[in-house]
Amino acid sequence: MVESSQEGKPRERGGGGWGRKRKQEPRLPDARKEQPSIYWRAGIQERGTHTFTPTPPHPRRAKSREPSDSSGPSLSPPLHVPQPPRFVCAPGSADMASPKKGFCRQEITKTIWEVKERYRDLQAVGSGAYGTVCSATDRKSGTKVAIKKLYRPFQSELFAKRAYRELRLLKHMKHENVIGLLDVFTPNVSLDTFNDFYLVMPFMGTDLSKIMKHEKLTEDRIQFLVYQILKGLKYIHSSGIIHRDLKPGNLAVNEDCELKILDFGLARHTDSEMTGYVVTRWYRAPEVILNWMHYTQTVDIWSVGCIMAEMITGRPLFKGNDHLDQLTEIMKVTGTPTQDFVQKLQSQDAKNYIKSLPKVQKKDFAAILKHANPLAVNLLEKMLVLDAEKRVTAAEALAQPYFEALHDPEEENEAEKYDDSFDNMDLPLDEWKRITYKEIINFKPPQSPDSKETAV
Repeated sequence: MVESSQEGKPRERGGGGWGRKRKQEPRLPDARKEQPSIYWRAGIQERGTHTFTPTPPHPRRAKSREPSDSSGPSLSPPLHVPQPPRFVCAPGSADMASPKKGFCRQEITKTIWEVKERYRDLQAVGSGAYGTVCSATDRKSGTKVAIKKLYRPFQSELFAKRAYRELRLLKHMKHENVIGLLDVFTPNVSLDTFNDFYLVMPFMGTDLSKIMKHEKLTEDRIQFLVYQILKGLKYIHSSGIIHRDLKPGNLAVNEDCELKILDFGLARHTDSEMTGYVVTRWYRAPEVILNWMHYTQTVDIWSVGCIMAEMITGRPLFKGNDHLDQLTEIMKVTGTPTQDFVQKLQSQDAKNYIKSLPKVQKKDFAAILKHANPLAVNLLEKMLVLDAEKRVTAAEALAQPYFEALHDPEEENEAEKYDDSFDNMDLPLDEWKRITYKEIINFKPPQSPDSKETAV
């Protein structure tokens, strides 16, 4: 997951100022940096946020990349976070047991963290239902990373399966627009004592939700951000995975305006049975609300359309108060579904509800998205289609005229198929621990050029 920079003569595009080659040192005033986003689980609380404005990058990176001597920009530590307690490294001390050789022990938010010596300056940045996240400095690479510690991952078969799934998905993802794994380790010395593990990921400066709260995005930025979302989705979908929880808060953005798709907590293989209550309501596709059990990857495309429309207008497009109100808000724009669409529904209750609605004509998206680029409106018309079977795929969306200046099939790569054969297994707790331990022991960090600049 290491990216390097390369100097070169910029290429002007239209009236914008984005060159083709990436800048080594993007300028970001110290007063406008933001506390990192906590993006691994829904419901995580954040601390000490302040504003952040990304610098627009180049539309496309150069195809050949050279290692850079630059260590890249660093982000300020979070505000209002107390100084961390001292590290206790092997051989330990009287008041705290000795950690494993090569590890250091520290208490953070009343929890003992035991991490590799290379990770220092841990700062608690958030916690949620399933884990706690800290930022840290990787002394080996000189970069900032994010470390997640799961809460008691082996307290039950359900928790163990969830932890194993998250680890497997993160290990599988190797794309510049999708969060991946830099490192994973356990402080436990053997399988017999194995009880904890830590996930190390790229540190991202903020997320799209916060950016939209603080500023009006320019057309160039919207175009580049949506392009990256769709590139990441094409990769994810090609592996056979549906994300199922795309929303602005799950899209991390750094100071170069580079984006990564986060949080695979709800991700499922396309062959899996689906449930209706996934995806934050405002970005939820109609087929999810109507509880189709076998919906397709285009459920994520609907979410991208909602996010893109919000970037353009500065407010959510469909802001329902509950799932039925959400469906009503959608149909005020898309119009009442056709009889063919209704017949595809598996739920008789959903069919009856649709039939009970008054007939509504489809609205003109251009009237809703006033002053928007007509090519952007045309793309949204193809993404926000009520019938999922008629919605564009990520690959088809990338080829739309709206992305003409960015589209490069060679950079829009696909993934190897993801093996989720374990997902329908009911294994005993000891077996979940064994296969998780094996994944950790066999982990190979991503190869990187001799550079200190990473994807953070």
